[in-house]
Amino acid sequence: MNLTEFNRILRQVFLLPVIALLITAGALYLQVRGANDTVKLIQGADANIAQAALVAKLIADQESGLRGFQATGDDRFLADFHQVEGSIQSELDNLSAAVQSDANQRRNIEELRNEYQNWHDAFALPIMATVRAGGTANDVTLNLYGKTLMDEVRQDISTITRRAESRRTLRIERWHRQVHTLIQVLVVVALGMGFLIGLFTRGRLKGVSSAYRTSLEVLSRRAEELFQSEQRLRTTLTSIGDGVITCDADGRIQMMNPVASELTGWTQEEASNRLLEDVFHIVNQSTGETVETPVAKVKRLRTVVGVAYDTALVRKDGTRILVTDSGAPIRDQTGEIIGIVLVFRDITMERRTQESLLANEKLAVAGRLAATIAHEIHNPLDAVSNLLYLMRNGVTEEESKQFIEMAESELARVTQISRAMLGLYRESRAPVPVDLKESLQDILLLMEHRLHELNVTVETQLPNAVMVNAFPAELRQVFTNLIANAAEACSPGGKIRVEAREMNATPGASGGALVVIHDNGAGIPEEARSHLFQPFFTTKGERGTGLGLWVSRGIINKHGGSIDITSDDGDSRRGTTVSLFIPEKPVISSASLPQTV
Repeated sequence: MNLTEFNRILRQVFLLPVIALLITAGALYLQVRGANDTVKLIQGADANIAQAALVAKLIADQESGLRGFQATGDDRFLADFHQVEGSIQSELDNLSAAVQSDANQRRNIEELRNEYQNWHDAFALPIMATVRAGGTANDVTLNLYGKTLMDEVRQDISTITRRAESRRTLRIERWHRQVHTLIQVLVVVALGMGFLIGLFTRGRLKGVSSAYRTSLEVLSRRAEELFQSEQRLRTTLTSIGDGVITCDADGRIQMMNPVASELTGWTQEEASNRLLEDVFHIVNQSTGETVETPVAKVKRLRTVVGVAYDTALVRKDGTRILVTDSGAPIRDQTGEIIGIVLVFRDITMERRTQESLLANEKLAVAGRLAATIAHEIHNPLDAVSNLLYLMRNGVTEEESKQFIEMAESELARVTQISRAMLGLYRESRAPVPVDLKESLQDILLLMEHRLHELNVTVETQLPNAVMVNAFPAELRQVFTNLIANAAEACSPGGKIRVEAREMNATPGASGGALVVIHDNGAGIPEEARSHLFQPFFTTKGERGTGLGLWVSRGIINKHGGSIDITSDDGDSRRGTTVSLFIPEKPVISSASLPQTV
């Protein structure tokens, strides 16, 4: 039996009782509806009896008030008479409307209305007129006549009441019959449906039982396959070199591979069912502040996430290692997150390698500038020595002042060069306001001798001041790399253009500064352009480290900026342009530092 047939049998087994219940409910509804109609008729008869009693009471109140006035002549006894006089007609109208479907009752009510009006006009009004005129109303014949009229009124009311009570009794008997019939119908339907359902279900349950046994066999085979698959997965997780932790939707650890146990210092047994942040406790390496766990981040963003670059894992013994990781949600068929898998690895040695590469690149920059700095410092100092020699051999006072001014000028140049050199390597701990114009001018000053040796002309387009918040030494390192690359690319006899200008903020983009360094060299071959920012890739052969552009992009990305290189190696238009965008107030991110590949 396949799944389709099994589902069909289940639908039949469950559908038949539902149909039976619907039929029973329909029969019950019809019987209850008839009973409810009868109850409404009974309630209508009760209302008619109560209405007739109300009319009788009002007429009795009128008669009592008239008798009191007849006996005393006091108008106060007529207060009730006049008060209910208008109500009697309206109540008779209500009674007539209530029995609209009963012609006999309507005829009885009309007779009551006429008899009452006859008593009112032929007896009650003359009695009141006689008493008010000062006469006596004790005439036996007149009073007997009034009694006869009132007896006829009471007789009509009694007839109406008896007829309403008779109809009420018939309807109650009818209701009892309907209830008895309802019980009989329910018993018959229940027995019949139970018998049919039993016969039908008996045959179907045999098929279900057979299908159940088959399903158990299939489930047993699938359980075995699932166990084998799980074993293969565990073997795979054990053999890979990264740490893997799986958690449930609440962030409690379900499984760790041996690498994860080694990196965290927790065994599988110790970590099982613990919250991830208890075992995988990560902090910012620089500040020591706790970092949001990948589980919390995945649940918040509902997508694959990673941690910041400067993240350290606090192991069970309190030691720290630098890690990089990613967290991914595990979803069920509906797309809901039922768990999270975390993959991470130790990058402590990799980070040290990166730091060594960065330090080597900084030393390489220093090496590029060493000859220039030595020449730039030697020339002013040589001039100072010559001036001192002249002053020792005797000079006039006027010549002495002139020589001193010249010596001070040369020493000021040495001071400016040394300050620019220190600024290239002295770094602040936080971003500070940086004048890009001043930074570029300092770099050009340091490289003046080198540019002269390469016979390269520099054209600058620098405004009064272009201010951003940044790490000045890092930006000077970037500018030094790019200007040196441009000079070497276009020498000898080439030309470099250095520009810096402010960029105003626009909707969706922050303001900042744009630095453009353009050279008219041979350009970069097309096949090399896609590799420019890869570490150790160079077009300079043995003269280059291949780290300059890689480090420069990492520094610019760290500042939240961007670097773009366009180049043309054709015959008509040749040259390379490097464009740097630096936000005015960037959010410094260590996660943007370069990584080895």
